Amino acid sequence: MTGRERFWAACHCQPVDRPPVWLMRQAGRALPEYRALRTRYSFLQLVRTPELAAEVTLQPIRRFGFDAAILFSDILIANEGIGQGYRFRDEGGIAMDFAIESREDLQRLHVSELRQRLHYLGALVRLLRDALGQKTALLGFAGAPWTLANFAVEGGSTETWHSAKRLWFEDPSFYHDLMDVLTDAVTEVLLLQIEAGVDAVQIFDSLAGELPPQLYARAAAPWLHRVVAAVASRVPVILFARGYYGNWSLLTAMGARVLAFDWQVDLPYVASQLPRQLAVQGNLDPFLLTVHPTIVQEQTRQLLDAMAGRPGYIFNLGHGVPPEARLDALEALVQTVQSVAPSSKPARLSP
Repeated sequence: MTGRERFWAACHCQPVDRPPVWLMRQAGRALPEYRALRTRYSFLQLVRTPELAAEVTLQPIRRFGFDAAILFSDILIANEGIGQGYRFRDEGGIAMDFAIESREDLQRLHVSELRQRLHYLGALVRLLRDALGQKTALLGFAGAPWTLANFAVEGGSTETWHSAKRLWFEDPSFYHDLMDVLTDAVTEVLLLQIEAGVDAVQIFDSLAGELPPQLYARAAAPWLHRVVAAVASRVPVILFARGYYGNWSLLTAMGARVLAFDWQVDLPYVASQLPRQLAVQGNLDPFLLTVHPTIVQEQTRQLLDAMAGRPGYIFNLGHGVPPEARLDALEALVQTVQSVAPSSKPARLSP
């Protein structure tokens, strides 16, 4: 099987010769070839230049042979696309061009201008689709409305994410209107990528854990469900709600084909409670990529053994590759997954 066939089959809980493997934040951060580019270009220059973003996306594929490539981009391009730009602070973290604090601020956001502002995104996907061909799957992604709302109203990254939650309680009408705009923006970002040729998309609700489960069900899930419903008939959707540890049926009801889990859950146990026709992704502790490769190999093997026989399993981390990850640890992880004994006569599906 090619990586693209393997990934597609796993998403649909079909037989595979071994679990497909890719890693969140596999592009950039830990790779010396990426760091070399960063001496010449800013992060946003890389994101907004299709040829450079394609090069960064392909770097881990060349080095490790992952089954899937994920676009080198950023969740905040959805905010940028509707008129709320952002930059990186000199002292670290993200600063939005302005915070959404009033109805007047909200009126500055226009979904109708998103595709024009993010013209580079479709060009990036088309470059990568040509470069990857049939061998490797190509994943697009976007942030979830709840996560993007936090950045929007805080005016950037912060130690405490309280403003969006406060808005939910103190001005629910304003909150609903903001979430509606962000939902439309996220949907457009995903559709843009799908129309350009991605094989699947992942939705990152990176701040899901900032809400207790009961509140997440009311203040975040309805808008997330709208996004999934808008694209799930087009390509497989992977849903990653980091830090959500509530009733898993809330996530299974979203309509995503794959649920991804962070490293703080017992993945074999959770997977055993989910419908067998729902694929699962995860969830090795990213910290392990900073220790000796033999430890990574052992821990990877343990997770693979625990998930053996579960249809639709995609190997990944429980969060992104840390900047301090060791290259030999990354190599050990990939080689361990790729050395899984093949099953007999796996199905061959065409994306």
